[in-house]
Amino acid sequence: MTETVFERPRVAVPVRSAAQSHAAHLEQTLLQARQLIESTVTLHRRRPSASGVMQTDAGVTTETLEQLIFRARRSVSVSFSGSVGFVEAVLRCLGHVPDGVSVRILCTPTAADAASAQLNSRPDVRVFRHDLREVVVVDGSFAFLRSPGKGAAVVTDAATVSAMEMLYVGVWSRGRRLGDHLELSPRLRTELTRRILERMRAGRTDAAAARELQVSLRTYRRHVAEIMRELDASSRFAAGVRAVEVGLLPQEH
Repeated sequence: MTETVFERPRVAVPVRSAAQSHAAHLEQTLLQARQLIESTVTLHRRRPSASGVMQTDAGVTTETLEQLIFRARRSVSVSFSGSVGFVEAVLRCLGHVPDGVSVRILCTPTAADAASAQLNSRPDVRVFRHDLREVVVVDGSFAFLRSPGKGAAVVTDAATVSAMEMLYVGVWSRGRRLGDHLELSPRLRTELTRRILERMRAGRTDAAAARELQVSLRTYRRHVAEIMRELDASSRFAAGVRAVEVGLLPQEH
């Protein structure tokens, strides 16, 4: 009884507090970036001639990307959300960027797994689990925004692009390195694992969680044991904390 009461506050709670602060800051930054992009698109729709935003046909996306990325002299910041065609087009363009240009890449776990062969040779890739529009920012002066199903736009308004770049750098610096992401067992990166971790964190009983996931109680408990072993966690509480640390779960508020 003594060990159970005093060990968790001294060891687990401080770690959870640090993860909380980190994740809350990251989520706030991502929300700011998303709001900025949404407001830019809205501004263009209302005042297309004065917004510093130019719509571009989806059919000329590659040509537009080339025109923007090839003129880079200082930096290129990119975010991928999963579109294979967009990833391939951007990576082809990045192959022509001069060595002195700083390149940063953010991608979702799905995009990281799908394009790991092309991305693994780059030391500048970070992985994040939050949703973000596909964006290319060049030299803090031009931005290419892609919205699946809605075409794309080029932003030239200096204040807007500068703010986008600053927000981007903040998010990128807090992302998980691609190598660390790929080192996670494939089992930990599945949708089933995420759903199990969510129920473990929520304090669901094994029986209730198994019913929700429509698996047998025995199967659910086997998955839990495997997840804890992969995360090197001695308890379910520790597994939840570790899942947040490695980016498998977002932090609760």
